[in-house]
Amino acid sequence: MRRRIHGIVVLMGLVCGPASRSAIVFEMTSPYHHIRVIDERGIRTLSFDGSMETRMSLLDSSRGHFEYTEYFHMPWLWNESITNVLMIGLGGGSTQRAFQRHHPGVMVDTIEIDPSVYQVAQRFFQLKESPTLKVHIADGRVYLRRSDRKYDLIIMDAYTAGRYGSFIPYHLVTEEFFRLGSEHLTTNGVMVYNVIGTLQGWRADILGAVYKTMKAVFPQVYLFPSTESQNVVLVGTKSAPMATFNVLHQRATNLISRKRITVPSFRTRLNALRTNAPPSSHRSPILTDDYAPVDGLLSTVK
Repeated sequence: MRRRIHGIVVLMGLVCGPASRSAIVFEMTSPYHHIRVIDERGIRTLSFDGSMETRMSLLDSSRGHFEYTEYFHMPWLWNESITNVLMIGLGGGSTQRAFQRHHPGVMVDTIEIDPSVYQVAQRFFQLKESPTLKVHIADGRVYLRRSDRKYDLIIMDAYTAGRYGSFIPYHLVTEEFFRLGSEHLTTNGVMVYNVIGTLQGWRADILGAVYKTMKAVFPQVYLFPSTESQNVVLVGTKSAPMATFNVLHQRATNLISRKRITVPSFRTRLNALRTNAPPSSHRSPILTDDYAPVDGLLSTVK
C-alpha cells in the first residue's frame, strides 16, 4: 500500500511530571482503530483504541519491545527446521523486526487487515519489507482459506477493540479457525497464540476457552505466561508426545550452542513454561463459529 495516510500529526508535548515528558507524534482514526503513536522517555508506543500494542526504543529499535513477543521464538524447541512463518497481526512490527534479526533466512508473511497500521509501522517503527519479509493487507482467516501454502509456524497476535477493551476477533479464535490453521501447517508445524489475560484472575476465562479450543485441534498445548505484562502465549504443536521441561531445556542448550538460536533471553523465557491446563479451562467452552461468547468471557470478573 502506497497511499498516503491522512491523519492528525500532533507535535504537542504533554508534561506528565518533572522527570517525564510525552508527545503524541501521530494520531488518526482508521476504519478499524483509533491509532496513536506516543513518545515518552525514549520509548515509542503504538496504541490502538487506548491499548498499548507495540513498544520500541528510539535509540535502538531492537530494544524496548514487550516481553511477551520473545516467547514467539519458543517454537524452535519443537521444530528446529523452521524456514517459513505466517504472522497474523502486524502492530508496529516488533516481532517481524526481531525475526529478521535473529532468523535472517526465514521467510515471513504477515497478514494485516488495516492498511493504515501497515503505513504507521513503516513510517514510525522502522518496518521494512525485504525478500524475506512481505506484508499482505487482508483478513487473516480469508487469507488462509484462499491460500494453499503451508507454514512451519503460524503466529497469532491480532486484536480489535470493544466495550471490554482489546479482544480477539471472534472468527480467529474458534475450533474451525484452528483446524484451518492446522491444515496450513507442515508435519511438525507449530501455532502460537497471544492471549491478553492471566492464569487466574483477570481474563482467566478467555484464556481457558482459547486453551480448550486449541486443545481440541492440537495434540499438545503449552503455556508461557509473561512476567512483565498480562499476556499468556500458547504454543500448539502437531507433535503428539508431551515434551517435558528437561527435554526442552536440553534442546534449548543445543540450539544455543550451535548458534541456531541467538535470542539472548531464550533460555530465561523457557523457565516460564507451563504444561498443565489453566485452572479455568475445566469450566470453559470450546469456541465455535456458532458459539463464541468472547464478550461474555471478557466481562467475567474473578
